[in-house]
Order: sequence, then C-alpha cells, then structure tokens
Amino acid sequence: MRKLLLATTALAIACASAAPAFAEFKARNIRVSNGINADHPVGNGIAAMQKCLDEKSGGKMKLTAFWGGALGGDLQATQALRSGVQEAVVTSSSPLVGIVPALGVFDLPFLFGNAQEAYKVLDGKFGDMMNQKLDAAGLVNLAYWENGFRNLSNSVRPVTKWEDFSGMKVRVMQNNIFLDTFQNLGANATPMAFGEVFSALETKAIDAQENPYVTIDTSKFFEVQKYVTETNHAYTPFLFLFSKAIFNTYAPDEQAALRACAVVGRDVERQVIGDLNKKSLEKIKAAGLQVNTLSPEEQQRIREKSAIVYEKHKAAIGAEVVDAIVAELKEVRK
Repeated sequence: MRKLLLATTALAIACASAAPAFAEFKARNIRVSNGINADHPVGNGIAAMQKCLDEKSGGKMKLTAFWGGALGGDLQATQALRSGVQEAVVTSSSPLVGIVPALGVFDLPFLFGNAQEAYKVLDGKFGDMMNQKLDAAGLVNLAYWENGFRNLSNSVRPVTKWEDFSGMKVRVMQNNIFLDTFQNLGANATPMAFGEVFSALETKAIDAQENPYVTIDTSKFFEVQKYVTETNHAYTPFLFLFSKAIFNTYAPDEQAALRACAVVGRDVERQVIGDLNKKSLEKIKAAGLQVNTLSPEEQQRIREKSAIVYEKHKAAIGAEVVDAIVAELKEVRK
C-alpha cells in the first residue's frame, strides 16, 4: 500500500511538472478601441503585440481592435475602461486632460527636442509618475506608444527664429495651450476644424498649419504651402490604457504578459512611425517645398520665450508635474 501511495504521489508530481506553461492563462478577448484607422502604425504595433501574446499565452489572449472610433471617441472609450465595461484603448493624451489634468504637460510647447528625449522621459521615472496618476483614475497604462511631433507648414516665409511667426495666421487645434503658444510667438492663432484646413490654406484664409509630417503628406497640404519648418513644437504620446477593474481580475502571469507585449508593440509602432515620417518628408521635399530645421540655439530661445506659457498653465497641470519633467529633461540633456 505504501509503495502504491508513493507511486501515485510521484505520478502526480510528474504530471504537475509536465503541465503546460500556459496554465495561468485563460481565454481572453481584449477589446481595444482606437480613434485612428487600421493602416496607421498603431495597427503594426497591435499586430506585434498580438504575436507576443500568442507566444506567452499559448494563443489564449486575443486582441480585437476596433478602428475609427467604432466603440466611441477616445474620451468615451476611456470612461468605459474606468467603469470596467471595456478592456483597452489606445488614445492620445490630450483628450484625457479632464480626467487626469497632469496629462496637459504633454501639450506644453517645445518640450522635447527630439524623439530620443521623449522616449527617455516617457519610459523612465517621469513616465512611472504619470502612470501612478492614471492608476488613481482607474486606468493602467501598459506603455507609451507614439503619436508624434507636430511641425509647421506655411505659405509666407521660412521660419528660422521665433520672430518669423509674427503676424502669421496659423490654424491650431481647439486647445488653450496651443492657442497661447502661437499667440505668444506673435502669430494669429486660429482654431479650425481639421476638415476645413486645406481649403482655408488654398484660399489664403490662413497662412499656416501644424501637424506631423505624415499628415502634411497624406492631406496634401504641400499643394498649398511653400515652406515647412521642423519646429517639433509639440510631441504627443499615445497611451495603451487598460481598465484597472478588469486588469485586477487577471492572473499575475497574464498581467505581466500584457505589460511586456505592450512594450514590444510600442517599439514596433515607434519604428514604423519614424520610417513613415522620413518617407513623408522626402515626398514633401520632392513636391518642391523648402524645408528647414531650427538650430539648437534657436530651440533654446523659443523654449525661453515659451516659459510664460508654462507658468500660465502650471497650476492647472500641477506644479510638481511641470517641475518634474523640466528637471528630468535637464538630466537627459546633460
């Protein structure tokens, strides 16, 4: 009897050790809301994230992407996450300022000089601090993906210094920080729906607009503009947000897989965005537009000129948040 018991115990241990590595994983259908279309680089990121999840979960964790705001706008989808009725959303930071005012820090002008600065800050201590604020709002940020830098195009003159903005009619988003940024530089900032921009540029109702290179290319703004300046005046991250209420019901291995695979997707999405920006810039140049960059000295002059915008919005964003990102950038630039 004792031998039989020992044999049974040994068999049980052997079976347990031979159990699949995916035992912690359950079949999950994770709905991911997006405001953009499937051909955006976010689509490449989600495909890479899914491949990673397939490997880690044995195919049990599935992402189902809903494109073009099919589940509602970014704010509506984010509220669904907070209520625990939807799993995930990839959203720009700007629409969520009403939920987490600290996210307004990413709208501050001339914050990052280049993408590498942005990555170091977002993927480091400051990003962790922002993630804690999101967590307090019922949101788990799995990783910072990329929306990208905004740059200026115009039909008046090359912009090589901040004084060149003087009197220029620039279309901006309906965003108080953006309005203040361009007004402070001497431009006539004009809020306008995106769908109206091309015709307004064509009829000279406005002189300029600001968007990522890919948007300038795909919207064919180069047909009605003469100059493009790489101002990098605003860098907007995408956040891959997960419902905290739902995330907390997942096993630790499932949570770890989501975090790790969101980073895999992030790296692919950033790479694709970078490649597309380069291709779009070449198309803009080929169309005959004069393209220039701002010198490091001029970037610093504009940052100093824009300090008043930081001070004006500091209280709304949170003084500790603004001070923290400024301090982090000083370290990054050493």
